[in-house]
Parts: sequence; C-alpha cells; structure tokens
Amino acid sequence: MPPKTTDIADTDIEPAALADETASSARRVVAAYATDADECRMLLSMLGIAPGDAN
Repeated sequence: MPPKTTDIADTDIEPAALADETASSARRVVAAYATDADECRMLLSMLGIAPGDAN
C-alpha cells in the first residue's frame, strides 16, 4: 500500500516551532537511553542541543 501523503505549502510550516519540537523530542530520547548524566550531556552536545535550552 502506498504511503499516505498530504501536500503542505511552504508557508504552512513554521521552522522555529518544528525545530523546537524536534529538539524536545531528541532530548526525551537521549534522556531515556543515556546510561548516566555525563553520557546524556555528551550526546546532547553531539546533537548540538544543550540540556537547558527551552527556546
């Protein structure tokens, strides 16, 4: 079965909101899988998102 797609105009996407949502999701994944706080900070740093950034 082909994937369902929806055409989205470029004006319908808000880059800042999308980036914030993506960063928030990445933080949750890293926090869930990191073995300790140091590893969590290292992984977040590698992704370019600081643990305290809530922009």
